[in-house]
Amino acid sequence: MSTLTFPGSLPSPADDCEQLHKAFQGWGIQRGTNEGLIISVLAHRPAAHRREIRRAYAEIYGEDLLKSLDKELTRDFEVASTYLCCSLLALKISPLSLIFVGFWFGAQRAVLLWVLDAAERDAVLANEVVRKWSPGNRVLIEIAVARTADELFAAKRAYQARFKRSLEEDVAAHTNGDFRKLLVPLVSSYRYEGSEVNTSLAKSEAKMLHEKIKGKDYNHEEVIRILTTRSKAQLLATFNDYKNQFGNPINKDLKSDPKNEFLSMLRAIIRCITCPERYLEKIIRLAINKMGTDEGALTRVITTRAEVDMKQIKELYYKRNNVTLYSAVKKDTTGDYEDFLLALIGHDDA
Repeated sequence: MSTLTFPGSLPSPADDCEQLHKAFQGWGIQRGTNEGLIISVLAHRPAAHRREIRRAYAEIYGEDLLKSLDKELTRDFEVASTYLCCSLLALKISPLSLIFVGFWFGAQRAVLLWVLDAAERDAVLANEVVRKWSPGNRVLIEIAVARTADELFAAKRAYQARFKRSLEEDVAAHTNGDFRKLLVPLVSSYRYEGSEVNTSLAKSEAKMLHEKIKGKDYNHEEVIRILTTRSKAQLLATFNDYKNQFGNPINKDLKSDPKNEFLSMLRAIIRCITCPERYLEKIIRLAINKMGTDEGALTRVITTRAEVDMKQIKELYYKRNNVTLYSAVKKDTTGDYEDFLLALIGHDDA
């Protein structure tokens, strides 16, 4: 469920455009961009309304809202970071204090991602990770597995429209070996979304998976075929049969080498299939618990799930950590970045 809050009566897209334009221009004695006003508008509008704001803004002011946001926020953040850096040098404060500069840029990135349609957002995130791909990155798995078949298809269409190449093409070009063998079919998939399950198939494929895992033949084409093409309902039945037949959850048997990135990727796929909310709660928990916030991961999960299942993620976070996600984010972030993320995840309700 979504955690966004909206006004009782939404303003018209044209009225919101006017408020955003005022925020970009500044007025009265205020100089520069009013980030608070930007947050108060964009963080409290549903996706369809944000889409209409973007369309109306282009019609009224002749410029894409994204370009205006990027230009205005970049300018203000550059001024702020330059001022802070000069102050730090003059006062000989520890460079660790520069973490606050990161929060300014974190706010900029979060707002820009949020204004994009969900499919565009996933396309941008996928392109970023493909261009800088490393075996430890799991963003492609989130996009390919934690989305519905239609959402993944929409993201691939948006990718083609934006980058003039297919996602599959870029994944194949920037990955190699077993990772390419797994990821290309994973992002190419269009899984059946129904609830029908073939119980005999679940039993036979559980046995097949066990044989390949026991023989450490992790990259076998049948393992990859099963994990990348079967419906989620079918896979859940297969994983249940695996545990019933062989005593261990499948992911436990895939932990024979914790440092093996390919095995880690297989486990991430299985966790995303089994319970995406629990998987994403862990991403947030690790992002916050690191020495220095992993803003990329925190921003990605909150902006992509605020309108999907953030309520469930918040509940899981509280059960796992005995502290609300709202409190954890508030403690670990600051400034506009903090304000924007808290607006998206909503107030404490645990």
